Amino acid sequence: MSKSWNLDPIFYPKSVAVIGASDVPGKVGTAIVINLRDLWSGERIYPINPRKPEILGIKAYKSVKDVPDEIDLAVIAVPARIVPNVVKECAEKGVKGVIIISAGFSETGEEGAKLEEEIRKIANDNGIPVIGPNCLGVYNSENKLATIFNPPDRQGFPKRGSIAFLSQSGAFGAAVLDWLAENRIGMSKFVSYGNKCNVYEEDFLEYLAEDSATRVITMYIEGVSHGKRFLEVAKRVSMKKPIVVLKSGRSSRGARAASLHTGSLAGSDEVYDGAFKQAGIIRAYSMEQLFNYAKMLSMQPLARGDRVAIVTNGGGAGVMATDAVEVNGLKMAEFTDETKKKFREAIEKGVFSEHMSYANPIDILGDAPPERYEVAMRYVLEDENVDALIVIIIAQSPAIREDIVEKISSMKVFGKPIAVVIPGGSFAKRIARKLEENEIPTYETPEDAVDAMAALIRYSKFRSEGCFVDGKKRKV
Repeated sequence: MSKSWNLDPIFYPKSVAVIGASDVPGKVGTAIVINLRDLWSGERIYPINPRKPEILGIKAYKSVKDVPDEIDLAVIAVPARIVPNVVKECAEKGVKGVIIISAGFSETGEEGAKLEEEIRKIANDNGIPVIGPNCLGVYNSENKLATIFNPPDRQGFPKRGSIAFLSQSGAFGAAVLDWLAENRIGMSKFVSYGNKCNVYEEDFLEYLAEDSATRVITMYIEGVSHGKRFLEVAKRVSMKKPIVVLKSGRSSRGARAASLHTGSLAGSDEVYDGAFKQAGIIRAYSMEQLFNYAKMLSMQPLARGDRVAIVTNGGGAGVMATDAVEVNGLKMAEFTDETKKKFREAIEKGVFSEHMSYANPIDILGDAPPERYEVAMRYVLEDENVDALIVIIIAQSPAIREDIVEKISSMKVFGKPIAVVIPGGSFAKRIARKLEENEIPTYETPEDAVDAMAALIRYSKFRSEGCFVDGKKRKV
């Protein structure tokens, strides 16, 4: 059964040994040493190779026991059959944490499972947390620790941010790292944990719950090992930080594929779905949705209710957003008489065209400059009947300027969640990047923005009431 671990030696080591280090291009041990050497802010790297005195310009040792220094973290990339002996040597050396990159364990069948159990016993007897085996490793954006075995010319690493990502799949995890880096989405910590020797999902949740760098915890899972404890921990952590999970193995064939992949018992998808709701876990159904939700939850405050206002310079996009509000089980805000009066007076003064609509959605028309957006957003956010705001910008309008970023960012003072829809090419993307640098989440479609806002609103309800109700039925 899982126990609580101190994972600081894994994420914040002062010294790292790479067992199976190499200088041969294309080798796993080569990429790990290069990533540590070129990225990690630490200095004490100890390549372990019995045949070479030096690896990539760094002094090497025949065994981890020969290193004349304490070792916090050992990264193991050697054939599966010798891993138990290597872990035993790490225990004798007093290594505080281990990551086993090597595959060939429980995911391969009975013989591999026996090797894995042998490692588990050695590690548990000596109090050593083990990530893996059969994993990609970890990445910590704070100190640039990267034990990833993909070469740096192929693998992107995200900038520093507040989203943590836990992945049972190494290959999927690598793709996510690349995708986040390409889309300039920040990350706090990444873990590919593979077969779960003795550190399980709930251990990571407990650790990240106390991690000041992490605001949102995201996960890709195929199955959990200790269902009851995982849910107990998840419910406790969810009251502090949101947890967003992408669960695969939903179909019967998918469940079998998960079992063959990491040895996971995927279990009934309906059972997982119900358990997630009880624990306050937000479920995503694609990688894009996972990070749509994570952006919203990491950047915006909790919502006080489910009443949404929409401000747009494109009528059609406003209608699509309105449809999405209803589909997601949210409400279109009904403005107070005072708010309506503000809009009428602003029209009389020429601030808005007489052709604009201040029913919700608010259509400020295609020629709206940033100043018009600013007034409309302020009126809406001042309204006590509004809990959240969706702003739609059709950036192809000649009236849109880049200073709309400052106009929208200034609305954070109201303490209500805001999401921006801004489809388009390079100009729109430039505005979107600047908004997200100011912690305003942006989306390319009204449906994605409203879906993400709905996730935040449902989570807000869980935090305030201790219950989680999914407001819409999704097609599987």
